[in-house]
Amino acid sequence: MTYALGFRVKSGHAVAVALAGPSASPVLLACIDVALSDAAVPETKQPYHAELETARENPGAIPRLVAIVRQCARTSIEELFADTRLAATSCRGAALVVGSLIDPEKVGNPHIRAHAREGRLFRESVEEALRANHVEVAVILEKALASEAARQLARSENEIRRMVAAIGRGRDGPWRADEKAAATAAWWCLGIVN
Repeated sequence: MTYALGFRVKSGHAVAVALAGPSASPVLLACIDVALSDAAVPETKQPYHAELETARENPGAIPRLVAIVRQCARTSIEELFADTRLAATSCRGAALVVGSLIDPEKVGNPHIRAHAREGRLFRESVEEALRANHVEVAVILEKALASEAARQLARSENEIRRMVAAIGRGRDGPWRADEKAAATAAWWCLGIVN
């Protein structure tokens, strides 16, 4: 059996959803929170915000925090693939849902630039960890997800929303907007690889 992964990437973590089966009738294998920061080092949740406060005092802080984030992503993705629900199957691809792809260096406001840098860091960290595991990765903007999924899966946006809601019914744990976005991305990815 094979599956596709969808991720909703956020600051410090991502929601990962694994869906198996044909794109006509996907089945939920797992919904897992993926750590992209170190709880023992709170600054890793927003490392570039830390830069706004500490750059003058400790110029080496940001590279250290970035290295921790990248290591957390590698470790978490390895743990994801080792999860018993996924270990006996193979991943056919992954789709990452992100809020923005803006180039941080084109942002004038330092606080907004910090957000953009963090968004890029967490996205790239997940991408690198997945590619290190030989998984093809696509990135999709959250605002384009519904229309792209509808086009790829040849279904209406409403039908996709209803089916994604149904996929999460009966599951232990939350099935909120982030989980639904990750599930939609996984389903979109199944549509590409089927």
